[in-house]
Amino acid sequence: MITAFKAGGKIFSSQEHILVIAEIGTGHNGSIQKAKELIAAAKESGADAVKFQIVYADEILHPDTGFVELPTGRIPLYERFRTLECSIDFYAELAEYAKQEGLLFSASAFGLRSAEELRQLKPAFFKIASPELNHFPLLERVASFGLPVILSTGVSRLGDIERAVSCLEAKGLAPELRALLHCVTAYPAPETDYNTAVLQSLSALLNSSVGISDHSLDPAAVPIAGLLSGACIIEKHICLSRKDAGLDDPVALEPAQFLQMTQTLRSLTGKTEDGIYAAAADAGYPREFLQRIIGSGEKKLAAAEKGNYGTTNRSLHYVKDTAAGTVIQPEDIAILRTEKNLTAGESPEYYRHFIGAVLQRDVTGGAGAVFDDIIVRRY
Repeated sequence: MITAFKAGGKIFSSQEHILVIAEIGTGHNGSIQKAKELIAAAKESGADAVKFQIVYADEILHPDTGFVELPTGRIPLYERFRTLECSIDFYAELAEYAKQEGLLFSASAFGLRSAEELRQLKPAFFKIASPELNHFPLLERVASFGLPVILSTGVSRLGDIERAVSCLEAKGLAPELRALLHCVTAYPAPETDYNTAVLQSLSALLNSSVGISDHSLDPAAVPIAGLLSGACIIEKHICLSRKDAGLDDPVALEPAQFLQMTQTLRSLTGKTEDGIYAAAADAGYPREFLQRIIGSGEKKLAAAEKGNYGTTNRSLHYVKDTAAGTVIQPEDIAILRTEKNLTAGESPEYYRHFIGAVLQRDVTGGAGAVFDDIIVRRY
């Protein structure tokens, strides 16, 4: 069982020093100045690393994916993602700035294009977000780079995580170069849905270091429970103000809250279990509350995310209206999040079965690609 994670030439563990990742995401809204302010805030708040998101809307969604209810309101999701697209030069400047500030730099890659661009920036690690846990071509490409990979595992079952880890292993990624972040894909996520004891199960079953990607509103409750459960990584969103216009700002920590979290974690690291509980109680986190967050350790979908399973995750979708009799080409099909409007397709692991197959019926752009579309039936 691996209990530490190495990135950027440093070793992180729950016994000595947890890797604290400040998730900036797209909170910069395309402003290089605001992005640098967020990096500076992350440094002052005690983070070890900053993480962005390299967004290209067509790597993530179909234009007809529809609207989604977010803390900032009801928005057309594809068009919102289009507004978040920035050039690789934008991120190159931020990577250099973060390194000057003594922080590790990384970003989430959502497809093959963003993965290749991120590779050019020499990140300390690659991050794969929960919905991309089953984007197998992306996992294969990232694993082939030989750099550390962190996988978030929200809105997933144990079998989904096992397949993702097997995909990384098949491409030769060593166990010490991967970490699994337990996550609840809800914004915000209730603290008591976290079941952080599952970290011990994931670490033992999948021979991986583990951590928490936390979307709850409390600064330190889930991170403390994560520390008690063996986390060596804590990731949490950071913002300058929860009133700002970033997609995740309403569930992010403002700098003072982020600093509270890191100071709490640093003060508890290295203590015995009883020592952590005692010190946490003094900080306003009683044992009973923390034990509710720690939970049973059984890997299952949290109540807050059950409704997202099968739609937030990736599946196969047609890019455009296509007529029966067409031989499917790579440009005709994409691995996308289904989200709100569309029907889910087959798992991305079956992508290669569709390329070169002949459509047996007309299909609509955005619709999920299913085997019945390509199966020839003999009656």
